[in-house]
Amino acid sequence: MVSRRRVLLGLALCAVAVAAGCGGGSSSSSGSGGSGGSSSTASGSPQKGGTFTILANSNFGVADPAQNYTLQQWALLIDTHDGLVGFKRAGGTAGTELVPDLATEIPEPTDGGKTYAFQLRDGIKYSDGTPLKASDFVTVFTRQFTVPGPANGFYAGIVGGQECLKNSKTCDMTKGVVADDSANTVTIHLTAPDPEFLDKLALPFAFAVPGNTSLKLTGNNVPPGTGPYMWQSYNPNKSAVLVRNPNFKEWSAEAQPDGNPDSIVEKFGLPVTDAVTAVENGSADAVFSGDSIPADRLNEIDTQYADQTHVNALTADWYFALNVNEPPFDNLQARQAINFAADRTAYVKIAGGPSLAVPTCQILPPNFPGYEPYCPYTAGADSDNTKWTGVDLTKAKDLVDQSGTKGAKVVVNGTTDEVGKALALQMVSDLKSIGYDASAKLLAPGPQYPYVQNSDNHVQVAWSAWYQDYPAASDFLNVLLGCDSFHPHSDASPNIAGFCNKDIQANMTKASNMGVTDPEGANKIWAQVDHDVTDQAPWVDLYNPKQIDFLSKRVQGYQWSPQWYLLYDQLWLNQ
Repeated sequence: MVSRRRVLLGLALCAVAVAAGCGGGSSSSSGSGGSGGSSSTASGSPQKGGTFTILANSNFGVADPAQNYTLQQWALLIDTHDGLVGFKRAGGTAGTELVPDLATEIPEPTDGGKTYAFQLRDGIKYSDGTPLKASDFVTVFTRQFTVPGPANGFYAGIVGGQECLKNSKTCDMTKGVVADDSANTVTIHLTAPDPEFLDKLALPFAFAVPGNTSLKLTGNNVPPGTGPYMWQSYNPNKSAVLVRNPNFKEWSAEAQPDGNPDSIVEKFGLPVTDAVTAVENGSADAVFSGDSIPADRLNEIDTQYADQTHVNALTADWYFALNVNEPPFDNLQARQAINFAADRTAYVKIAGGPSLAVPTCQILPPNFPGYEPYCPYTAGADSDNTKWTGVDLTKAKDLVDQSGTKGAKVVVNGTTDEVGKALALQMVSDLKSIGYDASAKLLAPGPQYPYVQNSDNHVQVAWSAWYQDYPAASDFLNVLLGCDSFHPHSDASPNIAGFCNKDIQANMTKASNMGVTDPEGANKIWAQVDHDVTDQAPWVDLYNPKQIDFLSKRVQGYQWSPQWYLLYDQLWLNQ
């Protein structure tokens, strides 16, 4: 099956090379056909109305914004909810700029960088008509620890956060988040300066919800928000439906512009190849960009639908996490062995070819703060080990012999979609090539991510992918491989490998602290951390992907943000 897929991919590569222009990292993009290398393609004046329909193979799991950690839902949450600050709603490099959102301005920190005082805008209401209050943000940040949120470490630096991490039942954030409803102000006190704190405030975890929102998980019921749309319904087996918020009035076109479609619908469960067909014939408007379009359809969309196809380079990693707490990958030599044996050329082909994916060995993606090219796991490497050039099976087999793990049973956990299955089977093949008794266990994409995070499931090898939360090295290194990101027995443990190296963690902490006063010096430390973690091999890093947006003919106003990707609300539909 893997061999046959390689043949199909090979036939598609020539078309892909034409279709996929090479973007320059998170701040640039390119596309075939109508996009012309720009992050925005618009013709005519924006039109209001209609329903924008997205087709996705799988749902995005639990919808509570304090719990959900997927770009799939975040692309919708930015249209229904707001934070104190936000990333500018724009395509291109402008999309990485922080702007005031529910706050009237972005304050300069005081008290040595530990205090932020926000003045809220007046007259803002939630979709249910409830007025926005300063005290709502006490609920917002308390919920990160009582739900608990998978990124509560983002906000553990708020006064009271560490105590809440230890005991969520007695969580009290009122000293760290001081709200004055009469003055409409929110003052946040940190225990130490955090150079990335404003970025973290712009994430959906920190979006405002009413103060009476339950401190427990709301499941698939999304609390009311303040954006131009509201959640009419979410059924994980069917669809998510957003409709206009009758209480919304635009207060900042930069942070939260009024939307163009009257409703945004994301439907779940259709195979990706069928979704492509539906967009081609105009019965839907977009294939969810997180679903990999099958390689045998790429030639078709490039040659027949070039004006509707857009390709952008992503700051993202696709990888297999190796559980450092489970045999055989509790052994460093075993982890390094599979890194030498991993056929990254094959993985790139599965992704759609070299125009849609670039092989990598390290954690940080190109064109990202702290990135310095590094690949110690390659045959015929140059003297600096800066890029992957090929498999070194001899080295891999020697390491397996030295580790004493040859013949060990290894189960690779992947996903049931076409690309996910092919990746898992390729990893099985790579493991077998160096003497392991490997097999695959496949789960639907929705439940697979929480399953592989939970240490109780004893997953040995787990496929995953990571797309930046915000442009900072710690968002890859500390969030995915930091000691505080490993939560045993939890479905919300982004450190899937269970990796914790105290010396490396000390350098992560040093870099974070230095980032307040010396960002350049901090990024040099992050570069060393990236290389040190790569040497410890808690992952088999496969490639940095590019994204295809395939839209129906009636869609206009394409804009791609490096932070949020395709901006659904800013598209308009020719009726």
